[in-house]
Amino acid sequence: MKFYTSFEWPAVLAGTLLLAVPSPAQDKVDFVKQVQPLLELNCLPCHKEGHSKGGLRFDNRESAFKGGDTAPAIVPGDPAKSLLYTAVTAPADDDKLMPPKSKGGPLPKDTADLFKHWIEQGAKWPEGVKLMQHSLEAANTNDDPAIVIAIYDRMMTNLTAKTAAEMKPYSNVIPGTKVSYEMVPIPGGEFVMGSPEGEPGHKPDESPQHKVRIEPFWMEKCEVSWNEYDLFMYPDEEKKFREEYGTYTNAVSDAVSRPTKPYVEMSFGMGKDGYPAISMTQHAANTYCKWLSAKTGHFYRLPTEAEWEYACRAGTTTAYSFGDDPAKLGDYAWYSKNSDGKYQKVGTKKPNPWGLYDMHGNVAEWTLDQYETNYYSAFIGKVADEPWDKATQPYPHSVRGGSWDDDAPDLRSAVRLPSTPAWKVQDPQLPKSIWFHTDARFLGFRIIRPLKVPPPEELTKYWTSGVERD
Repeated sequence: MKFYTSFEWPAVLAGTLLLAVPSPAQDKVDFVKQVQPLLELNCLPCHKEGHSKGGLRFDNRESAFKGGDTAPAIVPGDPAKSLLYTAVTAPADDDKLMPPKSKGGPLPKDTADLFKHWIEQGAKWPEGVKLMQHSLEAANTNDDPAIVIAIYDRMMTNLTAKTAAEMKPYSNVIPGTKVSYEMVPIPGGEFVMGSPEGEPGHKPDESPQHKVRIEPFWMEKCEVSWNEYDLFMYPDEEKKFREEYGTYTNAVSDAVSRPTKPYVEMSFGMGKDGYPAISMTQHAANTYCKWLSAKTGHFYRLPTEAEWEYACRAGTTTAYSFGDDPAKLGDYAWYSKNSDGKYQKVGTKKPNPWGLYDMHGNVAEWTLDQYETNYYSAFIGKVADEPWDKATQPYPHSVRGGSWDDDAPDLRSAVRLPSTPAWKVQDPQLPKSIWFHTDARFLGFRIIRPLKVPPPEELTKYWTSGVERD
């Protein structure tokens, strides 16, 4: 799998990820790695050969330095005389703003500052380097670097908390809609992952128990509901909200790939409003996280197995987050004995000690990890630091939490379930869909938001596994 390394933006300082905007006293701005992607994304749509608004072009060095009808685009050493800088810092209602408000402007201050420092440092543009537009509207791959950079750019200007002490619960409305979701802060720490051999229901893949260290993150209070997921799965649903509220369209989130239209009604008659979304592949869940990140400017992804179990246990060491007695399960979970043979509305049972609902039962939940029976053996005698078994093949991946269709032992905090091709056996498509597990009506997911935002080249690893196809 290829990961883009043509941009190196962030630096980790004092444990906090910050945007690396060089000043004259810092390292030189690298045109190819830092400036070129921004010009390709934000400037080329209106300023290139055959479409040079105002006579201004940025697709090659000579045209860019020459400038347009009103001023030089780049004056080395003087941002104030450079149309590139004055245009990206123009007021939102100014006709000279680049890109215009209708295409995502104004750009974040950090982006404008990067242009400023590049010009101050002499505006070095290597000979022979030509720019190529990355079309957000036409993009159909999950790895388009321009899209990743644009999402990252939004994240870095939207860091509402930079330390664990600043993490608070929050509710967020998906921009352009009235649909909201709630996130709960999960403190960092260590825990013992897996289950002891004496635990009723224990399985070999839950051993050996081992210590794991986890960084802080937020986790969605409830499983992702159809109210949220339908906005991603059916773009027309999202457009209805836009028409009602007249909200600006986010070109970056619009460019993220969406599922093909399902060939069956995906709730299978079990209900939509307030019920958990189901039957998506891990790829679909990952792509939803990317889409939501683009919409909101927060970094969302699936949890690793370790993060999921840590959040489920919520500081407990018992079989369930409420203790060892399965007779109490009905107070906390929808499962085979009380579900009436279908999923139920999210958040209607008691939460775990950290305020998370349905961690046991209702729908099983995707994690990022490949499923390996003996994976835990690698951590004997040491503390595993943020373990993640990255995928190398399409099956199996690890699913957690048990579902409405499972018995009590399969809802324990340590239980692991491997995905299987049988979950899409009735899919009539050839090749099989990368979006739907039509036979897994027990399967859903919830999202997390890590406190630390990784650099752009790392984001792709969380949103695209590289093994999406069967």
